[in-house]
Amino acid sequence: MRMATWNVNSIRARIDRVKEWISYAGPDIICLQETKVKDEDFPYGDFEALGYFGCHFGVSQWNGVAVLSKMQADSIQVGFSSKWQGQEARMVAATFGELWVASVYVPNGRSLDDPHYQFKLSWLEELRAEVSHQRAMGRSVIVAGDFNVAPTDLDVWDPRTFLGATHVSEPEREAIRSLESLGMIDIFRKLYPTQRIYTWWDFRQGAFHKGQGLRIDLVFADTELAERASWGIVDREARKATEFKPSDHAPVIIDFS
Repeated sequence: MRMATWNVNSIRARIDRVKEWISYAGPDIICLQETKVKDEDFPYGDFEALGYFGCHFGVSQWNGVAVLSKMQADSIQVGFSSKWQGQEARMVAATFGELWVASVYVPNGRSLDDPHYQFKLSWLEELRAEVSHQRAMGRSVIVAGDFNVAPTDLDVWDPRTFLGATHVSEPEREAIRSLESLGMIDIFRKLYPTQRIYTWWDFRQGAFHKGQGLRIDLVFADTELAERASWGIVDREARKATEFKPSDHAPVIIDFS
């Protein structure tokens, strides 16, 4: 099984790029984030033409998440099981037999003194509770998406640049470790334990070409699935996108045997 996650930063702006990418990458399951469209405006037809079923959660021109798959899902979950108020359109999941796959777009946090930062931490607590709930039901679990957290300094091009900023603060990183305490494995880091590989680069100041990035797009899988992870890549070619306007994120692709 090949799965991928990609923050497309507007599906309207990137639809041609996403379709071109699918044609060569060919994932079985794709998690998309920051689609920036309402459900009724999501391009289901474009993906159906490529052989994909889809589920999407979007309520405005902000946020928005989707799961696309070559196999039709047995069930779809929109938002957290807890029905937590104010969670926004940031999590949608599809179940395939005993496999539960969630696409997540974690809040940015903005700054450490901004109320949105506390919202981010609360949202991550809800995500942990959701994963715990799904595991307690006996399901295999994959959670993939834009976490807006660089788990360690190895995931930051220059940690000194981000001192006192979001994405690297200790409470955010502790929230990521709390997922790992449930037996969830950061698959890309398992495959590449010491390499500096990034998934996001600011559009400004030539950050991509300078290698000034962060690894914030993550794929977590339970211990059993993690043992079957055989290969992974950050598709930098999709970030270059000379023919189509690129997202500021690159897709992450993981193969499970």
